[in-house]
Amino acid sequence: MQHELLFEIGTEEIPAGYIMPALAQLEKILGDRLTGLALPYSSLRTAATPRRLAVSVSGLAERQPDREEEILGPPKKAGFDKNGQPTQAAIGFAKKGGVEVEALQTVATPKGEYLMVRVEQIGRPTSELLAELLPEVVTSLNFPKSMRWGAGRASFARPIQWLLAVYGGKTVSFSLDTITSADTTRGHRFMARGSFPATCFTDYVETLRTAQVMVVPEERRTAVLAEITRVARQAGGTILPDDALVDTVCNLVEKPFAICGTFEERFLALPREVLITSMREHQKYFAVVDATGKLMPHFIAVNNTDTRDAKLAADGHQRVIRARLEDAFFFFKEDQRRTLEARVEDLSGVIFQHKLGTMLDKTRRITTLAELLARSLAPEHLAHTERAARLAKTDLLTDMVGEFPSLQGSIGKDYALLNGETEEVATAIREHYLPVRAGGLLPASIPGALVGMADRLDSIAGCFGIGQTPTGTADPFGLRRLSLGLLHIINAMGFSLSLAEFVDQALSLYGDRLTVPRDEARRNVLEFIKGRFSNDLTGQGIPAEAVEAVTSVSFDDPLDCKRKIKALMAISGQEAFAVLAGSFKRVINIIKDNTETSVQAALLTEAAEQKLHAAYLVVRKEASPLLEAGDYEKALGVILKMKEPVDTFFEEVMVMAEDEEVRANRLNLLTTIAHLFLEIGDFSKMNAISQ
Repeated sequence: MQHELLFEIGTEEIPAGYIMPALAQLEKILGDRLTGLALPYSSLRTAATPRRLAVSVSGLAERQPDREEEILGPPKKAGFDKNGQPTQAAIGFAKKGGVEVEALQTVATPKGEYLMVRVEQIGRPTSELLAELLPEVVTSLNFPKSMRWGAGRASFARPIQWLLAVYGGKTVSFSLDTITSADTTRGHRFMARGSFPATCFTDYVETLRTAQVMVVPEERRTAVLAEITRVARQAGGTILPDDALVDTVCNLVEKPFAICGTFEERFLALPREVLITSMREHQKYFAVVDATGKLMPHFIAVNNTDTRDAKLAADGHQRVIRARLEDAFFFFKEDQRRTLEARVEDLSGVIFQHKLGTMLDKTRRITTLAELLARSLAPEHLAHTERAARLAKTDLLTDMVGEFPSLQGSIGKDYALLNGETEEVATAIREHYLPVRAGGLLPASIPGALVGMADRLDSIAGCFGIGQTPTGTADPFGLRRLSLGLLHIINAMGFSLSLAEFVDQALSLYGDRLTVPRDEARRNVLEFIKGRFSNDLTGQGIPAEAVEAVTSVSFDDPLDCKRKIKALMAISGQEAFAVLAGSFKRVINIIKDNTETSVQAALLTEAAEQKLHAAYLVVRKEASPLLEAGDYEKALGVILKMKEPVDTFFEEVMVMAEDEEVRANRLNLLTTIAHLFLEIGDFSKMNAISQ
């Protein structure tokens, strides 16, 4: 028989950002525990509001199957002495398993031979197991911050108020501190107080809907969108799209009720991002725009309760937002007293990192580094790049960024334009922070990209230069994110550059501040960035072997590496490549540490080696201009012509000849051929793909 489990954890209001991660945990933990108990089920669904986390497990078997379990004991050598007599370890293990010593068996494991006993396990009823399991599931949930309350020992995001646990229509009885499970849930805190019975998920959802609670997040999100859209239309506008805010608001209410408020038109003089951020970050209000996308003096708030007097409710929200906007207006006017240029030297009072100096030191370094990048990659953008780099960090000193840290960069752009800077410089100040997160928006302008690259290279080089490197999951300076952002900018802009050269420049700009030897720091930085490059590509579905084939030979120009990987992938499916890759692996194994490439034609006495040498000379002449032009796919097509002569050579020629000169000459020939192949990658690592 199979039944449904309905489980709900009722709480005080959980922070919005905790809810969806907690639901994912709840689903995984419960699913894993049921599987571990050999309890099959057909499906698992979750639901949540700020006051509850819920899960339904359908088709859950009513008891465990009877099964035979193999239990490992002590090593055989510890269980029996030299005479084959059982020791206390074996006797105790047999007793624990409920069998005689003679019933013990020996099994081979990676660690050696161990004693093992087979024990018949009688399946237990699911209801009994759930009574033990569900409290463990609750206490296994992790949150960014948890709390304890009253005299209880359990910790949770917020105090637990009730527990609903029903299996097969019957309550699963257990207690967690002072809370005892029941077969009832609770309605909306203000609009439907009281307890309501629920025995299955469908019944649960409908019961709560009647009790003014939309427990399914997707349904509630749809309702939020419908409400804010409706109210915005009444105000003559539309909602400024903001999916992240919709997600947040969805997890702030159990049922949404939107209301429109207004603010004075004089506040529209504030920069657009300031207005939006003032409404969004502190109050979770939605901005309203007209048909042209211009902000209107309206906002939409979403309440958790309906209201009889809409004007009174709107007045309350308006008083709050008015105070926020007055502060922002004051900061805006005060910030205009000084230009960004006038603030540059004041960056000496802001610490970048205590061993690496101030933000003024950083500004000077990234200005120099951005200049070097611009001269190499886009000299026509040099002036704008230098100017943007000089002003890039100055908005950190403004009152506006002090109040709204998320506005750094965007306020810099607005203030730069007000100060008379060019559009190119202002845009670069904003864009040098991009991407903010993995997969985020990238710089669209070349100066913005160059300043962003300089900023990231400076931070990465500095942290590695003082030994502040990521360890395990710890990455306090976000170096993984910075490296990935650097690579994405390079790729998006199509910049071909030597990372080693600019990492070296970045390190040199720190002078004697670094504590790690410069050569070591350079190696570590390049290896770290290569790791992010490889992980990023394999995460996109590119086989690790193809990435390794190229990066194991050389990693300096990320764009060039990607072209080589693309070429290898394009040609790896050909049968000729599969054979050549296998032969190349043989070449690599034979030449080992041989580095000489001088080939004496007079010592090539066998027809097969003469043919191979002649083929190499032809292929090299044809492939070299293609390699120099970066046309690796065509170059690989030419190199594939080596397949037949290489195969024939290995079939007919003994490389390790007795004559020392002949042997050395043949090794040199193979080494020369290997060097040609390695200009693209180590083909031998592609066997797993091509075969």
